[in-house]
Amino acid sequence: MSDARSADGGDDALEVSVPSDPLAGHAATAYFWGHVAGSGDVTDDRIEVVANDEASAQVLAAVAGGDLERETTSREYAHDTSITRTEEEYVLTIEGEDGLLGRSGALGLPVDGRGNYRFGAFADYDRELLRGLLEGCGTVCFKSSSGTVGISFVHDDRDLLAFAQELIADCPVDAPFGELSETSSGGHWFGVDDAAAPAFGTWLYEDCEETGLFAPSRRRKLERSLEQADAYDE
Repeated sequence: MSDARSADGGDDALEVSVPSDPLAGHAATAYFWGHVAGSGDVTDDRIEVVANDEASAQVLAAVAGGDLERETTSREYAHDTSITRTEEEYVLTIEGEDGLLGRSGALGLPVDGRGNYRFGAFADYDRELLRGLLEGCGTVCFKSSSGTVGISFVHDDRDLLAFAQELIADCPVDAPFGELSETSSGGHWFGVDDAAAPAFGTWLYEDCEETGLFAPSRRRKLERSLEQADAYDE
């Protein structure tokens, strides 16, 4: 285990602008809570969020501190439980004995009494919030059968995916998406239309290096998929 870099410590963390309050409206907090909603677990005194990219995990740690641990995990593929994948994961754990993040109880977190996220504070940072959601519970791939790029979101919480659809519908690029469907594991998923995936993916990661709020490995996968799709059309 290694200590996660906090907002005031570590070389990488200094490159990321973060507010003093991890619940404040800010691009960094929007990205952080998008990740937490997509791949995390929140209780009154603990947050645990999983990232597949070390650089992204360090950014998340810069926003709210905590302990970062690297793990090797094998799990069933969400769309097909007969397929198992093994990958490196980075688990960020944030605990608060006297009220998480300096607040008391669940009211100090962007969730209501039913566990639903309240994202109103991040309304001005929809792209960062959506990018965090994609990196937390989304997939990007090249579809060799059709020569297109696939972008989809998978989660157990149907309401969270419906919220992601609202964000996509409001984004400045035309990105139609499919209906919410059930996965073989009992969760839910939807995909951005293949024809719209290049424009949507490009917009989602546009200018992200200026803030550092992205997973380099996810952006590289998107770029490779777009290159493969371009080559397929030639």
